[in-house]
Amino acid sequence: MSLYRRLGKRALDLALAVPALCVAMPVVTAAAVAVRATMGAPAFFVQQRPGLGGRPFSLIKLRTMRHAIDQHGRLLDDAERLTPLGRVLRGASVDELPQLLNVVAGDMSLVGPRPLLMQYLGRYSEQQARRHEVKPGITGHAQVNGRNALGWDDKFRLDVWYVDHVGFGIDLAILAKTALKVVQRSGISAQGEATMREFMGTPSPSSSTTSTPTTTTTTTTTETA
Repeated sequence: MSLYRRLGKRALDLALAVPALCVAMPVVTAAAVAVRATMGAPAFFVQQRPGLGGRPFSLIKLRTMRHAIDQHGRLLDDAERLTPLGRVLRGASVDELPQLLNVVAGDMSLVGPRPLLMQYLGRYSEQQARRHEVKPGITGHAQVNGRNALGWDDKFRLDVWYVDHVGFGIDLAILAKTALKVVQRSGISAQGEATMREFMGTPSPSSSTTSTPTTTTTTTTTETA
């Protein structure tokens, strides 16, 4: 393991995340007040996500969706629950700013594969699961190369590439590209989706496409970006 990966990456996280958190606090506070006024309490979305080695931690984001259910008690899809304010927060990536607290706490890094859902852990292939060999990030190699406009296979391929190429220069390049992507507001959602379709696992090459049922379930807890 390189010196940067062992020590430098954490030093860079603290050097950038602490001042960024100070600058972001007024924005997060104002956004939280707006969320509370339009959606009620709580203003923040907290959920267990897999971190380094797949170990769970509590990820924090600003809420962007209502907890709305149908007549059968099932959550409505993301497009119906995402509020106008939520779209603005997601478009500007303001909903991700509270994760600077996760970075300062050491659960996340500024750069790394995005932390997805705990139930995905058993659905990854051995290669895809390598994305947990580093801390998850607020942004990452997949986020600056398509974000939610990418399919799951492409996302995981880019995540694993990053695991194999962690370095100071790469992290700085990803952070710079992230700033540009936020301004461009690109890749916020998958085509035809309000966010991203649930990952159901990658079929093995030997499995038939007709034998694998298609699942279109979307959950409110998938506030991933």
